[in-house]
Amino acid sequence: MDRPVDPLTAPIAVARPVPAALAGHIAERAPRIVVVGDALLDEWLSGPARRLGRDGPVPVVELAESRSAPGGAGNVAANLAALGASVELVAVLGTDADAATLCGLLQDAGVRTAHCVTEPGRRTAVKRRLVSAGQAVARYDDGPDAPPAPSTRAAVAGALGTAVHSGVDAVLVADYGLGAAAAEVRAALEALRPNVPLLVVDARSPAAWARLCPDVITPNAAEAVALIAAEPAVPVPAPLHAPPVSPASARTEWALRDRHALVAAAGGADVLVTLDIDGALWLPADPGAEPQLTTARPGAMARACGAGDTFAAAYTAALAAGIPAEGALVLAQSAADVVVDQDGTAVCSTGALTARLAAADRGGLLTHRDLLAIVADQRRRGQRIVFTNGCFDVLHRGHVAYLRQARALGDVLIVALNSDESVSRLKGPERPVNPLEDRAGVVGAIDCVDLVTAFTQDTPARLIEMVRPDVYTKGGDYTPQMLPETPIVERLGGEVRVLDYLSDHSTTAIVGRIRAGRS
Repeated sequence: MDRPVDPLTAPIAVARPVPAALAGHIAERAPRIVVVGDALLDEWLSGPARRLGRDGPVPVVELAESRSAPGGAGNVAANLAALGASVELVAVLGTDADAATLCGLLQDAGVRTAHCVTEPGRRTAVKRRLVSAGQAVARYDDGPDAPPAPSTRAAVAGALGTAVHSGVDAVLVADYGLGAAAAEVRAALEALRPNVPLLVVDARSPAAWARLCPDVITPNAAEAVALIAAEPAVPVPAPLHAPPVSPASARTEWALRDRHALVAAAGGADVLVTLDIDGALWLPADPGAEPQLTTARPGAMARACGAGDTFAAAYTAALAAGIPAEGALVLAQSAADVVVDQDGTAVCSTGALTARLAAADRGGLLTHRDLLAIVADQRRRGQRIVFTNGCFDVLHRGHVAYLRQARALGDVLIVALNSDESVSRLKGPERPVNPLEDRAGVVGAIDCVDLVTAFTQDTPARLIEMVRPDVYTKGGDYTPQMLPETPIVERLGGEVRVLDYLSDHSTTAIVGRIRAGRS
């Protein structure tokens, strides 16, 4: 029996921001990950509801849009592919039109499906949601009447073996209880376990996988409750008799108190308890390691569909790419936050994850690779990109006023800073007063600045060619015709705007006053 732990004094750390460059590290490493489990089709039907039905007090939704996306294990695989992993899905597919739609969506997402098993006559599991004005009105499910046939389950186990034997960095189990990850698959994976460097289990009943000694399990709070309750040797405290609906602090205290019981019931795995809008709690199997708690960015519950899939996918991809567990935890929470900000079943791309990490670590200096990934994602969402550049050596009122004006011209403001060597060439050997990282930290802390990068040349011409901004701004007593960047921006389809200039507000003037002994 575990020794009681006082949850108020138990050690726990809040997960800290990580560099935005970690998101791109997954795509650089491109780990090979096999996903095995239940693939579904998610459909979202939406339209306005202007009246109630005569036959009952229910809203009448005038269908205006229908969207489909991979769900379940399919959503996990699509999220892995969006982050740059090399993904193989092992699942059971039907032979109906919904199965054809699901296959097409998976292939469009970059997920390989050659090891999926088709069962003749089987219907595809579909979750259809009816939405109006952002509010879910109803959900109705359709799908198979029975689990896959024994021959199908055996074929899935064989396909998993083929996929793993060709070499993997990780296997992620996405078990929704529909039968694709049944006993035959567990037995096959148990035999394959020595060839699986990383096994992550995201299962409705994680206790069924404990014998495989997974490296990580990712239960939600209710699944964690059931995991402990399934262990008769472990006393069940009062909060376990019902799914926890208490505040995050109470759920966290419970999980900390029964940390060792959870780890034991999971087969010695690290346990990541997801707490929906309250973040996630990492309980490492190593008793000497300190648990960590993430902070989620709250969103509407109607948009939370699939966020757990994204969390498990991002955490697995990060670990498989060699990122330590603490960093993987932050990446996973950030990726889940990204999809909660979107409608329907969504995935988190490298660009979107990089942007979220950059926003959480304001003032971090982005590489050009990471900047371009963010810009590509923002542009796909129809955002207007504003670009400016300068030394921004000693920040003053003129800088702040100028940056606010620039940000008002679009949705995303990029500030490109001259490198220290570039500043010296332009301003003299005694400049810059502040080194590049310090300048980036101060500029990035201003609310109107979204992204900060740097360039080594005397002009940002090469960077402008890559970013292709919608608006290029410059402050001072210039005209667009005086700027060498103008022809480049206009050739790329953008516009050049010269903003207000505050006289006697410049770094040169400030430095001059200091040298003259004036305030």
